[in-house]
Amino acid sequence: MKKVLGTIATVIVLMACGSNKEESGKADDAKENSNAASTASTSTSSLSSNPDYQKGLELIGKNDCLTCHKVNEKNIGPAYKDVAAKYESNDANVKMLAEKIIKGGSGVWGAIPMTPHPTVKQEDAEAMVKYVLLLKK
Repeated sequence: MKKVLGTIATVIVLMACGSNKEESGKADDAKENSNAASTASTSTSSLSSNPDYQKGLELIGKNDCLTCHKVNEKNIGPAYKDVAAKYESNDANVKMLAEKIIKGGSGVWGAIPMTPHPTVKQEDAEAMVKYVLLLKK
């Protein structure tokens, strides 16, 4: 019985993370997360001119990332600031986290798995990771 309920819960979460939002809803969420990030600290406002920040934020807004993640608080997945706090910004971590975006993953942030995003290009996933890691406090 526990396995059945666990499987059902996992399917529901995967459906929620994989669902498509309307483009305008994504843009609103991206803008809201961007505003929250820039008001959270003065250093973030200086980041807005950083090309890695701009490109990553744009790509996150175009994908379904904001369905499961927020900048400052845990949603289904971890907050971006928590990810930034956990990982040092270096080439090895950028590549590893980008691969997790593409292939999915589980166990690092809890029992709920991150759905794979096989249509995201490696360079785009790396740009998204660079954006997230720029949010380090």
